[in-house]
Amino acid sequence: MIAVEEAEAVARRVVSSGPLVGYAPGFGRLLAARGFSRRSAKGRLLQFGQISCWMEQCGLSLGGLTEAVLEEFLASRRAAGHVVLVTSQSAALPLEYLREVGVVPAAVVVEDPVEAVVEKYRVYLTRERGLALKSINSYTRVARLFLAGQVRSGGLSLERLTTADVSVFLARECPRRSVGGARDLVLSLRPFFRYLHVTGATRAPLQWAVPPVRHRRRRSLPHGPETGVLAKLLGTCDRGTTVDRRDYAILLLLARLGLRAGEVTAIRTGDIDWRAGELLVRGKGNRQERLPVAVDVGEAIVAYLRCRPVDAGEVLFVRDTAPRGPLSSQRISVMVHERCARAGIPPVGAHQLRHSAATGMLAAGASLPEIAQVLRHSTTATTAIYARVDRDRLRTVARAWPGAFR
Repeated sequence: MIAVEEAEAVARRVVSSGPLVGYAPGFGRLLAARGFSRRSAKGRLLQFGQISCWMEQCGLSLGGLTEAVLEEFLASRRAAGHVVLVTSQSAALPLEYLREVGVVPAAVVVEDPVEAVVEKYRVYLTRERGLALKSINSYTRVARLFLAGQVRSGGLSLERLTTADVSVFLARECPRRSVGGARDLVLSLRPFFRYLHVTGATRAPLQWAVPPVRHRRRRSLPHGPETGVLAKLLGTCDRGTTVDRRDYAILLLLARLGLRAGEVTAIRTGDIDWRAGELLVRGKGNRQERLPVAVDVGEAIVAYLRCRPVDAGEVLFVRDTAPRGPLSSQRISVMVHERCARAGIPPVGAHQLRHSAATGMLAAGASLPEIAQVLRHSTTATTAIYARVDRDRLRTVARAWPGAFR
């Protein structure tokens, strides 16, 4: 990670002309605060200087710097054959910094009728329903998809929606998806129609116009990793680096405590009561519950804390690359897949390790209510699917097949 003084010195050296010269040291301080390495920070500052020189050549002032103008700069760089820092995402940070310091005006936002409805729906799901971020994103994505097809020349008229509009949408979208995808679509669509009716946006409760999708859920055994997979995954972590120690602790939390990936990302350094040996888990629906921390899990977390960056903030697990920040659920899933590749085993998902925790407890003689308490299931019916994993007990209650085998 680059130091603040070094970042400022590099900024003064590489940004020598143009309207951005006076703001280069401040941009260097921002890069240092966000945990950029020396190499990455130098590359970002070089880009900052190139933008400044290009603006000077084009006769542009700071007030005229917008996303569209930056896109012209990036297009000129790509046309010249450059391949590094030539995407719109790479230029977002300089523009964000200049807007924060007040030298570039904020982006003009044109209100989109679809986005206006989706944003109110998002607030409702967050405050009234208390859903997890992943569920909120899924619900709002489907709502946006439906509303996009309802915009007419006169705008968006929700009060005119009918069951025919719902049928047309489903007839168009469901054939494009698998059975599971179609099922997720209708499950995400019904809450939106319920919301529209409750808030008075639609006259009729359109959720009744969404038919169910037949599926084969719970007709097969839960898919957990094979025996020995966890040991192979843990074996890829030599624990000689910060990243290995972090991943080792995460794998144990997933497989030993049965945490969801989103629950792992939400852990803060103050959530662990070391004296009581308990961990505060922020689960679905804003539920907060405490779980006992096994000795090996606690030791793994301590080993990571000893080499964790001191400026990483309150969130326990942070990215190893700049900009510094908490890990996402998606990144944890990618990490598990990468560890599988290193171990030379078929890929498993982060949620499958949660299944591993459940089946392990069942094999050790734990009851379903005990497993439900550890996994924090809202109903024991969800935990009951693991009863089918115990094949030996199932054989004692299975009826003999009538007739001879053929």
